[in-house]
Amino acid sequence: ASPSVKMMLASALLCAPLALAARSGGLARAPPRFGARMMATATATDGSAVPSVTFKTRVRIDSKDPNPFDWKDVSSEDLFKGKRVVLFSLPGAFTPTCSSFQLPGYEAAYEQMKALGIDDVYCLSVNDAFVMRQWGLKQGMAEDMTFGANGFTKVKLLPDGACLFTRGMGMSTTWEKERGFGERSWRYACVIDDMKVEKMFIEGGGIVQDSGPDPYEVSDAAPMLAYLESVKK
Repeated sequence: ASPSVKMMLASALLCAPLALAARSGGLARAPPRFGARMMATATATDGSAVPSVTFKTRVRIDSKDPNPFDWKDVSSEDLFKGKRVVLFSLPGAFTPTCSSFQLPGYEAAYEQMKALGIDDVYCLSVNDAFVMRQWGLKQGMAEDMTFGANGFTKVKLLPDGACLFTRGMGMSTTWEKERGFGERSWRYACVIDDMKVEKMFIEGGGIVQDSGPDPYEVSDAAPMLAYLESVKK
């Protein structure tokens, strides 16, 4: 075939899928861009398996550097496999309710929770490891100074900077007109027993996208302590 015929055939092959999509009611979607937001996951409930993800954390090293830390990948299994832990999640480090009530409440209740059969307590936010550490220091939390330590002596601040755990729990919400946070975690708390949700406390009864109100009634330390007391063996 002549060059002009070959060009016409190539053009027809390229246009055929678009024409077919148009006849069926819409254009075909392009593949998602790298880093595009994942599809929504069903909200975790009692009995749900927690997502297996990698957290990008910073651990203390033997160094004279002003910032004596190095990167360490920590998996969900490292934190939750074979353990019973409390995890509470909030919209953002340094924000008012999180800083004035939620984190201080769990920090104060840490020893009580340990006495009620909890191996550790984690505070999760869609922030990076640098922000989480500075928030903990600003809160006056005691930092674990041993080499290899990942955070603080009581409540551990868990960075979910890429929102992978939050999405996997079905707890992702986006604040755009309200607050301008972007994608963050809805406020909740849970007990995780060996990689499964034992008990879930979700504010407002469920996620609201771009919510005006920021409910704070069931995810604070008091309801968690009451639950742990009620199931104490």
